[in-house]
Amino acid sequence: EHAYPADELMPLTCRGRVRGQEPSRGDVDDALGKFSLTLIDTLDTLVVLNKTKEFEEAVKKVIKDVNLDNDIVVSVFETNIRVLGGLLGGHSVAIMLKEKGEYMQWYNGELLHMAKELGYKLLPAFNTTSGLPYPRVNLKFGVRHPEARTGTETDTCTACAGTLILEFAALSRFTGTSIFEEYARKALDFIWEKRQRSSNLVGVTINIHTGDWVRKDSGVGAGIDSYYEYLLKAYVLLGDDSFLERFNTHYDAIMRYISQPPLLLDVHIHKPMLNARTWMDSLLAFFPGLQVLKGDIRPAIETHEMLYQVIKKHNFLPEAFTTDFRVHWAQHPLRPEFAESTYFLYKATGDPYYLEVGKTLIENLNKYARVPCGFAAMKDVRTGSHEDRMDSFFLAEMFKYLYLLFADKEDMIFDIEDYIFTTEAHLLPLWLSTTNQTISKKNTTTEYTELDDSNFDWTCPNTQILFPNDPMFAQSIREPLKNVVDKSCPRGISRAEESLGSGPKPPLRARDFMASNPEHLEILKKMGVSLIHLKDGRVQLVQHAVQAASSLDAEDGLRFMQEMIELSSQQQKEQQLPPRAVQIVSHPFFGRVVLTAGPAQFGMDLSKHKAGTRGFVATIKPYNGCSEITNPEAVKEKIALMQRGQCMFAEKARNIQKAGAIGGIVIDDNEGSSSDTAPLFQMAGDGKNTDDITIPMLFLFNKEGNIILDAIREYEAVEVLLSDKAKDRDLEMENMDQKLSENDSHKQNSEEATSASQDVGAVSEEPEEGENSDVTDPDSLAPAHADSDSVSISNQDSYVPGTDEASAPEPACTQGDHQPQEQKPETESNSKVNWDNKVQPMESILADWNEDIEAFEMMEKDEL
Repeated sequence: EHAYPADELMPLTCRGRVRGQEPSRGDVDDALGKFSLTLIDTLDTLVVLNKTKEFEEAVKKVIKDVNLDNDIVVSVFETNIRVLGGLLGGHSVAIMLKEKGEYMQWYNGELLHMAKELGYKLLPAFNTTSGLPYPRVNLKFGVRHPEARTGTETDTCTACAGTLILEFAALSRFTGTSIFEEYARKALDFIWEKRQRSSNLVGVTINIHTGDWVRKDSGVGAGIDSYYEYLLKAYVLLGDDSFLERFNTHYDAIMRYISQPPLLLDVHIHKPMLNARTWMDSLLAFFPGLQVLKGDIRPAIETHEMLYQVIKKHNFLPEAFTTDFRVHWAQHPLRPEFAESTYFLYKATGDPYYLEVGKTLIENLNKYARVPCGFAAMKDVRTGSHEDRMDSFFLAEMFKYLYLLFADKEDMIFDIEDYIFTTEAHLLPLWLSTTNQTISKKNTTTEYTELDDSNFDWTCPNTQILFPNDPMFAQSIREPLKNVVDKSCPRGISRAEESLGSGPKPPLRARDFMASNPEHLEILKKMGVSLIHLKDGRVQLVQHAVQAASSLDAEDGLRFMQEMIELSSQQQKEQQLPPRAVQIVSHPFFGRVVLTAGPAQFGMDLSKHKAGTRGFVATIKPYNGCSEITNPEAVKEKIALMQRGQCMFAEKARNIQKAGAIGGIVIDDNEGSSSDTAPLFQMAGDGKNTDDITIPMLFLFNKEGNIILDAIREYEAVEVLLSDKAKDRDLEMENMDQKLSENDSHKQNSEEATSASQDVGAVSEEPEEGENSDVTDPDSLAPAHADSDSVSISNQDSYVPGTDEASAPEPACTQGDHQPQEQKPETESNSKVNWDNKVQPMESILADWNEDIEAFEMMEKDEL
């Protein structure tokens, strides 16, 4: 209705997203190829939902309108799982319906012909010596062609190269053309050969020419996830035992090093006892579902329950969250992985608890994500603000898994057990395992040794019953985790504490340190920590373990430096204000549209006024708000809309406050700017006392501001709510005022999780010529140490007494004010708190210093 034939729907602006016509979102746009992505990705969902007539019409649209020969560079991985998988899934259900004799009688394999055409368009990406594909390909010109604009890349992610076998093998089995399956197997073989032999783990990023690991951290989330999934499912679909042997080998390593129930934490492939980060990404939510397929139910229940607790706290699973369950990256693009795991756990246990979980997911989607034209991704789970985005996987996977969760057998027009799900939830028939086996099984797993692990008793074919005859089995596993997010630590002792003995504390705590205290300086000297006064007034701390009085003092110095790193990170984040929300509450929006807004360093603090400020909006004259308002009667008791520029933000605020406005929204004058693509910032004051400004002020980028301006043009009277977090709303927003107060207590709980996931800098307006500009960046603010000196930390030669003991401390569950934060290197050159944590065991420092440092720096820059 709103977007066809575009690749995606933009649910806030009710139009299609066409690549090149909207501001670039970087790698996210690599999924868009001007081939009606969402339509193709959703084909087999229509049949699962018993929408057979709509499916027939959709297939005709694909055949008639979709062009695969576009001069456009796309992701090989995304195009494979979404488009090739979508065409094959559509073909699978089309031939099933045709056999049944009522629908699709005209169908003659057209979707399969398109899939084969697309398969040939992806093959040039495999033109490497290793067999690993280039990450991108031009649909018209391939790679390394003068007009291809791609083919110079050197790296790809493990999942990108290892998530091809199901679609490529299915294409070969359907068509009898073996080349696709051969290429996908060669890529899988290469990754297997390049695994780290002592830990049996794989890294996140690999060089497609040399096979060297570029990023050496390993987990089950972003960058690796579906590689493991496809090993197990390739065994199921293709019947090749070597895939199961490989999966079991990797699974043993995952459970040995990465699984720390209920957490799944990234580790270093060469030092798997060393945690590589202190946060988890949302893509790992698929893993409990994979564990169910493997038959390992207990850890699946534990991890799923932990994730559910996080969802209950924030309504959605944040894109990343710390080991002590605070928000790390606050966005949520309506990912389906948690719904997928919920479905598999319900199928395995029959426990109605998982139906309640599914009900919660559906209610939250309708309550917080549903907007008039579709479902909008969450820009920030803490504020409830939206992003103008609805990825194709939302309809391809989320709708499918939630429907299947509640569907009875009689609700389905076919037996879902006859199919396997790809990573995009496309349906491939299991009979492919015995059809057109055009390739001999050359990829026998070498050096495979039988693993002594009782887990493998459960592997298909299952020789034991999954559960004791006890309906309370799953509940007994969940019960200890009931309060894991809010009230208690997930485990008794962290791996860092384990590796550092019983977790002794240094003789001097980072939070007590004063650079002007001679006693403190003496203690630092004993621990091998030297203090350097920089020209700009900062103090730099450097540790040289060899200068410590003893090895025990060196250990104390290491702990002190780690504490200082965490404290500095925490204090930087405390300097930042989290984003705010502008919620359109009038007809026909009824609170469903929530826009991400930047806060101000002056005026009403919306976090302290829970009810927020609600009122109709009015455009001021002059629109820049830089002089006395000439239409005060239109602005009085309203929320004033104004344009950025020509004077300071604080001056605008004073002018509209004088005219009687109850709040203000500044709209960016930079055409096309959007919170999707630009970092959010705070509006700074003008260098003077701003206590006289008492109304709330928020900033909207141009695109979000235009949503309000368009609404005014169409509906005239538009009412909005300015708040720190979007308020609950029912379908007609009838009980809005009552709900505001009901949500106060809920807000207090979620305030505990406001570690900012976006770069919220402070920016002041550009003044007119002759005025002084007051530009402040919170990254340049000194942390609140007792002596007002700021500290820069460099840990250069830290001594650690063993190979497994260099683990950075995990955030602990404490009641104090100094909750540790994830260690994040500062990249701003003018930062007054910068540090570089380079901790290595002394005996191996020459061997692998560089590769470890590279790995840590790379993983911190990583984006999902």
